[in-house]
Amino acid sequence: MKIFLGPGGNCLTAKESSTLGSFERLKELNLNAQEIEFVRSIYLSPKAAEEVGRQAKNYGIELSVHAPYFINLLSDKKETVEASIKRILDSVDRAERMGAKFVVVHAAYYGKLSKEEAFEKMKQITLRIVEEMEKMRVKNVKLAYETMAKETQFADLNELLRLMKEVKSKLLTVCVDFAHLYCRGNGKIDYSQILDKVKNFAHIQSHFSNVKYNAKTKKFVDVHVPINSHPPFEPLAREIIKRDLTITIISESPELELDSLKMKKVFEKLGYKF
Repeated sequence: MKIFLGPGGNCLTAKESSTLGSFERLKELNLNAQEIEFVRSIYLSPKAAEEVGRQAKNYGIELSVHAPYFINLLSDKKETVEASIKRILDSVDRAERMGAKFVVVHAAYYGKLSKEEAFEKMKQITLRIVEEMEKMRVKNVKLAYETMAKETQFADLNELLRLMKEVKSKLLTVCVDFAHLYCRGNGKIDYSQILDKVKNFAHIQSHFSNVKYNAKTKKFVDVHVPINSHPPFEPLAREIIKRDLTITIISESPELELDSLKMKKVFEKLGYKF
């Protein structure tokens, strides 16, 4: 069992607003993970990615990568699909060079497709991506499709686990975004049930934050807020410790590493030693 905690992006409280500055701050705070955010662009060259990897290793930081948001593998436009695949593979290349474990991807929108049509199309595209990853001789990185918040987005946890089962590749996994699942369940989440479904994962990649409640629609929406209430964190921490899981939990709160520290304190209160 090992727990990795850290922010999605560079630390807000770092003295220097750079990746190295962020790693130095994580070390000061005794946090041990960071997700490198390529969400707007893949801003690291291959050489720069290798340097980031060296720095992370020096500081004992477990890395993951978030691929660009501009991805829709189920688009009806061929050029959008091709560009999406390229962005994923470029992210994988940088992740492999920096020694990251996961490339997290917001995969697609269903659009006009039925769920089954979408699944079959995603399966074929994913097989192609995995084949390209094999050609690249990827050894360390897993493609991690993220559980999404909206019903219009591919996909929930069950669909992604089915995709893993049918693609049958060690290069494919799931990023469990607990806040997204909470939104998808409109304020309901069963941590025990979720973790039972991924209990055979050697290393679980996940995201956590709280989300906003819309009083007019009476629904929880995918707007990240600081970790204070919804969904609650301590019950998740208890389930993780009970199962002796190895897990990375990336804070996607607006307060990033400050909320990673909140999570750390909860784990320590429950007896886990970092």
